[in-house]
Amino acid sequence: MAHDLDQKIEALVEKYTELLLGESDETLQEEVKSWIIYSFIAKQMPPLVKHWNQLYPEGKQEMMELITKIKDLNDKQRLQQKPDE
Repeated sequence: MAHDLDQKIEALVEKYTELLLGESDETLQEEVKSWIIYSFIAKQMPPLVKHWNQLYPEGKQEMMELITKIKDLNDKQRLQQKPDE
């Protein structure tokens, strides 16, 4: 991939992370990338993810914890964005 495209993709992930979670540091961006990849593959090739989960049960557990973390941060972000009712 061209270096220019890499930079543009990184900017996209940075902004997506910020919009999704309300903040965007390098750690969160890497976690969001992992979540995006896992989620995409799970939807496109569920048998592959099932196989991976069986091969790497500790990886599956880490991914489930990461998914929960991202969901919780996203829920917190949404609550902060809601206008007072």
